[in-house]
Amino acid sequence: MRLPSVARGLAPLAIAALVAPSIATQARAQSKAPERLSATERSIARSVDAHNSAALALLVRLVDINSGTTNHAGVRRVGDILRTQFDSLGFTTRWVDGAAFHRAGHLVAEHPGPSPKILVIGHLDTVFDPSSPFQKFVKLDDSTARGPGVIDMKGGDVIALYALRALKDAGALDSMHVVVVYDGDEEDAGSPLGAARQALTDAAHGATAALGFEDGAGDPRTAVISRRGDISWTLTTTGHTAHSSQIFTKEYGAGAIYEAARVLDQFYRQLSTQRYLTFNPGIIVGGTAVSLDSTQSAGTAAGKTNVVADSALVSGDLRTLSPAQLADAQRIMKQIVAQTLPMTTAHLEFADGYPPMAPTAGNKRLLAMYDRASRDLGFGPVVAVDPSRAGAADVSFVANIVPMAIDALGLSGHDDHSEQETADLRMLPVQTKRAAVLMYRLTHAGGTHDAVP
Repeated sequence: MRLPSVARGLAPLAIAALVAPSIATQARAQSKAPERLSATERSIARSVDAHNSAALALLVRLVDINSGTTNHAGVRRVGDILRTQFDSLGFTTRWVDGAAFHRAGHLVAEHPGPSPKILVIGHLDTVFDPSSPFQKFVKLDDSTARGPGVIDMKGGDVIALYALRALKDAGALDSMHVVVVYDGDEEDAGSPLGAARQALTDAAHGATAALGFEDGAGDPRTAVISRRGDISWTLTTTGHTAHSSQIFTKEYGAGAIYEAARVLDQFYRQLSTQRYLTFNPGIIVGGTAVSLDSTQSAGTAAGKTNVVADSALVSGDLRTLSPAQLADAQRIMKQIVAQTLPMTTAHLEFADGYPPMAPTAGNKRLLAMYDRASRDLGFGPVVAVDPSRAGAADVSFVANIVPMAIDALGLSGHDDHSEQETADLRMLPVQTKRAAVLMYRLTHAGGTHDAVP
């Protein structure tokens, strides 16, 4: 998951605020929870508790396998272990080879049934390659552990798996239609992007809901129902080379660098006040000879102070909350680019990227169901996180396909994407129970019909 840095460092306090009182009052909360749960849901919760040690052991095993995105063998190995687990639950599993998009591939598991179809989303890869010194699961104390991908997102993968195992133990999985897609390249998506996400988008068609098991903002009192999309753009401007004394003349005009500056200034003036809209020019080069590398992260430029620049390149990203906001921002940016300074040209190109996930009415309904499941289990309320604290993730690719989507159902912790990535292990059974009850209620009409009034 691509998480904004502003969200990091907030999680430990948030988790403590939820977990500390829940530990102190767990017995009381759990004793009241059955009054709000059906008999099947009580069975689901008991199964989660019974298998929590096995879930933790599996998490340790997965974290200890390096599965950096470009370590294709490691990604496959993690996928093979999870594939065996899904096979044991009666799922039909397959591996989608990633050669066409230059990645390891994806694990897809499907359990057919007559109930409404739900889509479960995870990923197998991490940001830590084999050369990283951060390679192993280390338990810090009884409730916390550090490890590469422990929350982003092998913890979420294990939570989804053991939620489904609890549903099977309770006899609820038999009638459920569930498709699980664990991508192998979420942290660094393959190219072409459409091919890299085809298995996921194909699985989304016909689903009534999509459940993402990222760690989100790291606060277990929140879930994600909206994410800003993330696409890149490149601005290319040209001018006429001449002696600097001739700049602004009718024959030679303003030059490429002034044109690039004009465009960026107008981007700022016309768009910077929109909420949730950001457009960051991350790198710029200008002069008489310029280039950017294929990653748009390094470039070269040559020129002289007494020569009018004939070319400039700017590369940046664009983040929006909804498809409508994205389309409107692109329209305005193109209009700005079209109004060039004398004797210059400007061209703006947008690349494929992560689409936005708008906070739709369906997503809000799904959050309400998740919140109710959490309350009924005795774990308290769950609210939507501010989308400025939710980075791009795979659920966004299906947000416009499914009627309802939610994310951040995975393991809580802090400092993902760093060598301090830490999980709160107390949240492993909590998140598993929440997810399992939500899935049960999504697929069984009147899921609480036999609850004690």
